[in-house]
Amino acid sequence: MFHLRKLIEFVGSVSGFALRVVVDFFRPPFEGAQIMRQLAEVGYRSLPLLIAAGFALGTVMTLHTRTTLVTFGASSMIPTVQALAFFLEIGPLLTGLLLAGRVGSGIGAVLANMRATEQIDGIESLSIDSFKFLVVPRVVACVIALPLLTLFTDFSGLMGGFLTEYFSSGTSFYLYIARAFANMEWSNFIPPTLKTSVFGFIIGLVSSYFGYTTNDGAQGVGKAATYSVVVSSLLIIFADVVLIKCIFFAFPENAR
Repeated sequence: MFHLRKLIEFVGSVSGFALRVVVDFFRPPFEGAQIMRQLAEVGYRSLPLLIAAGFALGTVMTLHTRTTLVTFGASSMIPTVQALAFFLEIGPLLTGLLLAGRVGSGIGAVLANMRATEQIDGIESLSIDSFKFLVVPRVVACVIALPLLTLFTDFSGLMGGFLTEYFSSGTSFYLYIARAFANMEWSNFIPPTLKTSVFGFIIGLVSSYFGYTTNDGAQGVGKAATYSVVVSSLLIIFADVVLIKCIFFAFPENAR
């Protein structure tokens, strides 16, 4: 019963935190400069990691699938399988989990450190709403950046697959792209990409919550970083399952 009560308290606290983020986002003043600064931190500085991860995974996937598909005489389907796999599931989920590790831990640690060193109290002493100034821009930046970063992951995965195919069979770039998108519909592309905005909201919300609300001093910095990554990753996986069912309900052709 004790653990159940703690879980219910945690869910209620995070829900209230999320509601405050949404309300403050629509309440002026709007922290445009802060949002742009956080977009650079979340988006631009995450690009090398995501491009490298997408490229490597695309290469490995093609190496594995090629052996099987060639055996059944379906080597022409390699680009199609690669594109559908990345755009439907691998790209969004990979981006969400990687950003939960890189960005989530960073946000949790930074805000927890600001709380421990009383920087947040200093901001509030200047009559600045620390929640709106520190938390809301980070959540908004994550929501905006995740879909854009997912596109980079998807296309870097395709490029990894193309180079593998090029050196294996000499497939031209035009032919590879034509086959990759031959069976791709907008319903295969837009909903899975946009669902990463939910992943971004989860990452920004959870990591900001653990960082902003910590009361453990210097020890809370490490705890906030760890909890941010673990809880964000678990919620992303759970949300991914729910969102896939929603996409299949809204776009039945994706379930075929």
